[in-house]
Amino acid sequence: MTLLRQSVRGFSAIEHHFADLIAEQMTIRTGRRPSDSEYRSWTRSIPALRADLVSAGLSDVEMLLEYQLPLTSKRADVVLVGQHPKTGGPSYLVVELKQWSHAERFENSDTLVRIEQYGERPVTHPVLQLRDYCDYMLDFTAVLADEPLSLAGVAYLHNATDSGVADLLDLTGDRLGSLFTGQRRSEFQDFLRTRFAQGQSGAPYADTLLSSRIAPSKQLLALAADEVQRREMFVLLDEQRDAYNYVLHAVERARRANEKTTVIISGGPGSGKSVIALSLLGELLRQGRTVIHATGSRSFTQTLRKVAGARAPRVKKMFQYFNSFMAAEANDLDALILDEAHRIRETSVNRWTKAELRSGRPQIDELIAAARVPVFLLDEFQVVRPGEQGTVEDIEQNALARGIRVEKINLDAQFRCGGSEEYLLWVKRLLGLTPGGPIQWRGDPRFDVVVVDSPYEMEASLKTRIAEEYSGRIAAGYCWPWSDPEPDGTLVRDVKIGGWSRPWNLKGERSVGGAPAAALWATDPAGFGQVGCVYTAQGFEYDYAGVIIGPDLVWRDDAWVMVRSANKDPDFRNGKKVDDAQADRLIRNVYKVLLTRGMRGVMIHSVDRQTNDRLRTLTSNPPIEPIT
Repeated sequence: MTLLRQSVRGFSAIEHHFADLIAEQMTIRTGRRPSDSEYRSWTRSIPALRADLVSAGLSDVEMLLEYQLPLTSKRADVVLVGQHPKTGGPSYLVVELKQWSHAERFENSDTLVRIEQYGERPVTHPVLQLRDYCDYMLDFTAVLADEPLSLAGVAYLHNATDSGVADLLDLTGDRLGSLFTGQRRSEFQDFLRTRFAQGQSGAPYADTLLSSRIAPSKQLLALAADEVQRREMFVLLDEQRDAYNYVLHAVERARRANEKTTVIISGGPGSGKSVIALSLLGELLRQGRTVIHATGSRSFTQTLRKVAGARAPRVKKMFQYFNSFMAAEANDLDALILDEAHRIRETSVNRWTKAELRSGRPQIDELIAAARVPVFLLDEFQVVRPGEQGTVEDIEQNALARGIRVEKINLDAQFRCGGSEEYLLWVKRLLGLTPGGPIQWRGDPRFDVVVVDSPYEMEASLKTRIAEEYSGRIAAGYCWPWSDPEPDGTLVRDVKIGGWSRPWNLKGERSVGGAPAAALWATDPAGFGQVGCVYTAQGFEYDYAGVIIGPDLVWRDDAWVMVRSANKDPDFRNGKKVDDAQADRLIRNVYKVLLTRGMRGVMIHSVDRQTNDRLRTLTSNPPIEPIT
């Protein structure tokens, strides 16, 4: 998708008002006008590029202005399209236009640069930015994947001299990313002539690009299949195998009969949803099907990207987010594997979404439309945030309203929590998520349940387990402030219980002070030093779970009482958006998630004495050593 398309020759007719035309298109598609800086950038940079194309004798090249990259809201400034002078085939050039006059390396970094007008905030070197854009287009645009050498990238700093950006010139360029300054204008024009034939229209090739199918390339599918296969060591049992085989059957049926099916796979924690998801991804990749894995969890997606893309970074693109499909064409994918689907939101729009994508379309609509076989894997008891709408009923109603066949599969088996169905039932009864009220924990040799008197005791016990080479984490309800790290990298110990205090896990995607990035808290051993929240724990498991129940849920008069004022989650602040009944349910779901992360055992502490005493009476049997 592009906001404005025009040939270099035809540009002369609109040169004095082209920025208004782009602004008009943005307004039509988004309901907003561009910022002053966006508008200035168009008026200053695009005419400079157009003048060089004219001087190079390339007036028949097509200009795609503000070209949107597939499956992302990112845009390239310009994509030039024409005929290649040597091959006689299509030629596509991604151009990033920078008005910079001065730039320097940021703190000796090979990847970051500092621009005076941006202050101290570094940005990625424009050549690396170009390579990322080109790689992305090659991996998800079918017409380019078939002819990868037709694509190139260039950064044009038309206001800069070589001396003004000398540090940037140290990075060696290649076909997918090179850099020219205004001082090298004649060299830039020579470069353009190596990419485009004079007197040959680029219009047919622009038509081909803009109508190209958007899907993972064969090369990316093959690479991902190899990587997933190397790491896939899953054994599927009973309902897991049934669900797996049915999805493969539905994908084959969709191919043969052009029939669309929505598959909903539901089950509790540890029932094997993620195992099924990754097994399906691996098998469909090996079959050469166009398939993408997506979740609504940053932590889960980042971890999958880190593991699956450790040897082949391109594979990371196979793991997307639920909000990546706002601009996807209908049924472009054979299958879309939607893990943790209980985290589907009302809409994909967030504060970073480009205005032109703010259509208000329900996220479920986008996900169902994107593939012939969308596969939703979910646990309805893990809905923990306002606006999450991933329930079996929501998905089924949406699909049936479109006339789409729906197949529902329930996973009864329990593999987390030591495979203890008794413990999972105990948690649901404890929190009132299943009728009947709390029941006594009678013990299970496969799973250890202990109520401790203090976080000191919890931490010491977990340290002992970690010394025995088990994994363990402490997580808590969101009942304490959450500060950013100090300027020197010191983490603020916000979670305070008596004399004990620890910091929350980090919010961002960078390691600070030895603590891992938020997405890696549950899997990086250094995560033990911080207290996790439900958003970083959800979707993960570790051997022993330490769970701190905060003052937002207390036991009074033989019943749970929600204390809304004790919860610090910003999503719960708006009483009009989230009423007390909804907040109560969500808070119980939060603790259900936290209490079911452990594979071998759980240690529980409530900061409320009366509540902790009640929990102790429900777990009064002596703990049983877990099977090793």
